[in-house]
Amino acid sequence: MSNRRFIYLSGYQWLWVLYIAVAIYTSIFKYSRGIDNNYKIFRASYSHAIQEKDLYASYPQEYGDLYYYGPVFPLIIAPSALLPHFWGFLLWELANAMAILLAINLLPFTVRQKSQLLLLCAIEYANSVFYMQFNPAITAMIVLSFIFVERGKEQWATLFVVLGFLIKLYPVIGLTFFLFSRNKGRFVLWTVIWGIVLFIAPLILYSPGYMINSYHQWLAAVHSKVGLNAYFDSPQDICVMGVVRRLTHNINIPNGPFLIVGALLFLAPLLRISQYKSFKYRAQVLASALILVVIFSTGAEHPTYIIAVTGVFIWMLIQDKPYTAFNIVLLVLVLVITGLGLTDAVPKLIREPYIAKYSVKAWPVIMVWVKIAYELLFNNFVAENSRIDQQYERLKNKDWLVSIS
Repeated sequence: MSNRRFIYLSGYQWLWVLYIAVAIYTSIFKYSRGIDNNYKIFRASYSHAIQEKDLYASYPQEYGDLYYYGPVFPLIIAPSALLPHFWGFLLWELANAMAILLAINLLPFTVRQKSQLLLLCAIEYANSVFYMQFNPAITAMIVLSFIFVERGKEQWATLFVVLGFLIKLYPVIGLTFFLFSRNKGRFVLWTVIWGIVLFIAPLILYSPGYMINSYHQWLAAVHSKVGLNAYFDSPQDICVMGVVRRLTHNINIPNGPFLIVGALLFLAPLLRISQYKSFKYRAQVLASALILVVIFSTGAEHPTYIIAVTGVFIWMLIQDKPYTAFNIVLLVLVLVITGLGLTDAVPKLIREPYIAKYSVKAWPVIMVWVKIAYELLFNNFVAENSRIDQQYERLKNKDWLVSIS
């Protein structure tokens, strides 16, 4: 009976198996070849913290590159760091897989929609897991902050906003969902509570003086990294500003004007308060937020795009007709150029002198974000009464903590 059940898993369950299998395969592949530098950086943050060493100093004998996450991160990595190296590495990869799987599972989508979302995001998920990055979990934090606001669980929504912000800044975009909260006072209260609790949480590992100094060092490290990202051969800066810098061959183009325009295009639709009653509008704001934090970040790199691509495909799947001819063109561009453009699937003679050189990976996602911003500004989502709105009305009073069947 158990073998029969295994063979006849649903398509959605097989996608869970796929994501978990990718995490396991990557752990074995990377560990066996000793190419797990990013994980070594994360793991070492715990030992450095408990020894009260400078988290943001260079440790060339232990790993390449530098550590840039917040002082609370050593607490997050602790369960993995306390295990033998391979098993800790495996736990790290599996935890990232489970984070994004659970977040998508909680979306008020049908099983078919969630299956399509997992399938469409699979390439970028694999990219991120292959680089041992925390980005699948960052994606999950942003999505979960939205979901729990929708469920009226502000205490959990704000946990993910604050925790994510104190780790990697990006999830602070979840504060936007305050506007959709039915209990704004509770949202503010829990933001303050979690802000205090999580800010001082590192005291579990180290002294108050070291903690405060680490926060100062973190801010300095993040600030200096912005400048380090912007050079022509950088594997980062795959963003709007990086595209313009590389196309014009002008490394001195500043970030500020682009950030202002991006913020205005994101925030202006939020003035349309009458549209808040439409779930499609709110979900499209989620999609816009997921993309925004990547395409306007100089720290955006190849494995960061799982965050943005999740936004792209959430936007596509909430449309009444997701697969119009135009959307299929966008889908192919995102899957082929964004997803595969910087991998070995694309010949080196195209990948390096064109896709990498001009940050072409970002182009399709930028196109989608502009379209999303335009729709948020001008579409009447309430009058449209879309299928996703009707679906949401059927699901909103049900428990979304559904099984993966």
